[in-house]
This record gives sequence, structure tokens and C-alpha cells, in this order.
Amino acid sequence: KPWPEADGDVAEAIDFCEFYAREAIRYGGPQPVTAFPGEMCELRYIPLGTGAIIPPWNFPLAILCGMTTAAVVAGNTVVVKPSSDGVTVAALFVEIMEEAGVPAGVLNLVTGPGSGAGEALVTHPRTRFVSFTGSKKVGLRINALAAQPQEGQIWIKRAILEMGGKNFIIVDESADLDRAAAGIVASAFGFQGQKCSACSRAILLEPVHDAVLERVVEQAKKLEVGPARDRRNQMGPVINKAAFEKINGYVKIGEQESRRLAGGENVSKEGFFIRPTVFAGVVPEARIAREEIFGPVLAVLKAKDFDEALALANDTEYGLTGAVYSRDRRHIAQARRDAHAGNLYINRKCTGALVGVHPFGGFNMSGTNSKAGGRDYLLLFSQAKSFAERALAASG
Repeated sequence: KPWPEADGDVAEAIDFCEFYAREAIRYGGPQPVTAFPGEMCELRYIPLGTGAIIPPWNFPLAILCGMTTAAVVAGNTVVVKPSSDGVTVAALFVEIMEEAGVPAGVLNLVTGPGSGAGEALVTHPRTRFVSFTGSKKVGLRINALAAQPQEGQIWIKRAILEMGGKNFIIVDESADLDRAAAGIVASAFGFQGQKCSACSRAILLEPVHDAVLERVVEQAKKLEVGPARDRRNQMGPVINKAAFEKINGYVKIGEQESRRLAGGENVSKEGFFIRPTVFAGVVPEARIAREEIFGPVLAVLKAKDFDEALALANDTEYGLTGAVYSRDRRHIAQARRDAHAGNLYINRKCTGALVGVHPFGGFNMSGTNSKAGGRDYLLLFSQAKSFAERALAASG
């Protein structure tokens, strides 16, 4: 992970700790209820129990920390099963939490493959909830497994799922084109495109299509790719060999479906380095326009007007992030109303949600819209208990 991305990872983890601690104070007190004559009424939130935390590898500290601390400050105990590509960071996080004073047994770490350790946690009858961030395929399997009651299980398990995205950036004819191109490049190629929020579709209105595309290609070609330890490199390798082969497979598919204007080639014979790749002339039904690639591959589509641009943006099974670059207040209002994305940004990139500022979570196959880093998030790890006491005359 390049240095700026790594710094952001740690900063976001700190923000999660701060935000959820304050939220726990808010939820820990008496909650407002309507007064009723003759009764003392109260509502409090209590913990769910023991949950499984299954974080991804791409934000090995921030997402792990956010999912875990939210569950813990709500009063639950957790078993954390990190991705096999993120075990070291998870182990260091647990050490830090124990050093900070989290009681023994509250936070527990288990490593192993998802098909073994992960599924055992999801299906165990004493698991009360499952919090997962990762791919659509795995998320849907967790959802199905969690929905099946096991022998001895006395509750309906709660599944909190954050999954994939096929995110868009729309640029209309009124936009600041330089700013739009920079936002597309940053969103598409930051951390090698390995973010569920990454821009994988740029939808450019016909009057500005060529001008924006030219800027995007020019900027993409200037990005330095190499070992992340070298601060001059803006992009490092993709996570592993499987991802490397999958992304290269999509590059080959893209070459059959459209025109490759930048990237696509590998940087060297050693390491999993892929240059930022831009495809133009992409049709809506193309696989690179519909399937999540999770790598530095951008599909550029042309729209004849803003209505078509929004239709293209919504033409996906996902609904996580999106952005619109425009100075036209009518277009902005239309996007705010009709763009079906859990996180919509206007005149800025579609990545980089800030804790407490941009509650994060998507629609459709992007997950359960959990809104991590938002004021509703702790409710997912809590259950409400209502008290009512009827006033009686004193005896004797």
C-alpha cells in the first residue's frame, strides 16, 4: 500500500475509535420515549452477545478496527477472523487493544481460511451476529449460512454485510474538466483500484467526452508504478497472484470489448505490478462495465445527455459509491434524487469517506447499507429493551 494510502488507513482507524467511543456514550444513556400518564417508561440498548468479525485485506487496520471497536463498545465480545492476506496487521491490532486495557476474552483472534475458520464462526449456534466486509460472492454465502438456525441456536443471527461495487463518476458539460479528470484518476487508481469504493466506470457526456478522456489517459500514463516502499511510486503491486491473474484476465476481455488507451501491460517479471489501464468505447453490456474487477482498470462510457448518464450509472446490480462533476444545479438535484448509490459525491472523487462525515454503505448487492462511521452504526450491534413501570399507591 503506498504511503499516503497507508497513512489514511491508520488515520481512519483512529477516527473509528474516537467516533464509536463517543457514540457508545450517547447510546448508553436513557433514550427518549413518549411520556405516558401513570407510567415510568424507559428504553435502553443492550448488547447482542458474541459476534464474528470478518474484515477484508484491503484496509487491514481501518476496517478491522472499525468493525471490531463498534461491536466492543456496544458491549459485545467478538472473534476476529482476518483475511489470510491481512493476518499480521490484525495480530498487531489485537496486541495494541490488549495493551490499551481491553479485558481478556472480549477480543479474540482466530486465523485460517474463510472456507474453514470463517464458516465455522458463521454457523456456530452461539454466534449472535456476523459482521463482514468483502466480496459479493462471500457475503451472499455468509448471509445464506447465517439465516439457517443451528441446533441449540435460540436467536435469529444478524448479518451486517459490506460487499462490492461497480462505482461511477459522471461528468457533464458544465463541469470543471481538469478537476473531474483528476478525481477520476484518483478514484480509479488509488491503491491500485483495490477499494470497494473505487471508480471503475467513467460516464462522460458527449460534449466533453473526448476532452475528459484525453486528460484521464494523460494523467494515468504519468502515474509511477513500483514497490510501495519507494515514496516516489504512486501505485504498488496488487495483493497477490490470484488477483494479478484475475485483473490481467479482465484486461484481455476489455481488449476484445473496447479500445485500450493506456496501461494493461505488466511493469516487470517480478511482483504483481499492473499499470493503470483505461478502456474507451465501452458499451453498457460489456463485462468490464458490469463486473467488479477490483484492480486498476477503468471503463469509459459515453452518454448523449444527463438522463442517459444517470441510467447508465444505475444500470448495475451494485449501489455503493458514485460521483457527479457538474455546475448545473438541475443536474445536481436530479443526481441527488435519482442516482442509486449509498454514497453520492458532488464535484469530488468517489473514494475517501471520512468517519462521521460520510457514513459509508451501499444498496443492492453492495451490502446491507450499514453506514459505517455513521450515527446509526452501533444500532447494528445492539438490541433495544423497553421498560414500563405502572405507578401504584403506597401500601400500608
